[in-house]
Amino acid sequence: EVQLVESGGGLVQAGGSLRLSCAASGFSFDDYAIAWFRQAPGKGREGVSCTSISEGNTYYGVSVKGRFTISSDNAKNTVYLQMNSLKPEDTAVYYCAAERRYGCSNYEFDYWRHWGQGTQVTVSS
Repeated sequence: EVQLVESGGGLVQAGGSLRLSCAASGFSFDDYAIAWFRQAPGKGREGVSCTSISEGNTYYGVSVKGRFTISSDNAKNTVYLQMNSLKPEDTAVYYCAAERRYGCSNYEFDYWRHWGQGTQVTVSS
């Protein structure tokens, strides 16, 4: 059974940093892509970042590129999202998702079968 558990959210001032973790189990990183999405109140789902070992590439949403970094520790079956220079508009519930697929192309528009429970990130101005 695929399971994803996010952690690391919290309250931070604008300009600060947070690192989110997504602990995964039940599948191999070699065969799956892992993505981070977020959803702010009253807004739709937004693709934040995606990583795929099979493709060997990472993707970032336009609004976070240059500020966020996705990485993975295969030994710990964990994917991280390092978030720097946070802005109030980054406030949202952040979710990690997993799908058996090759690569991350168009990840923000595609179907993702497995989701974590989400972790709240609040950035104060």
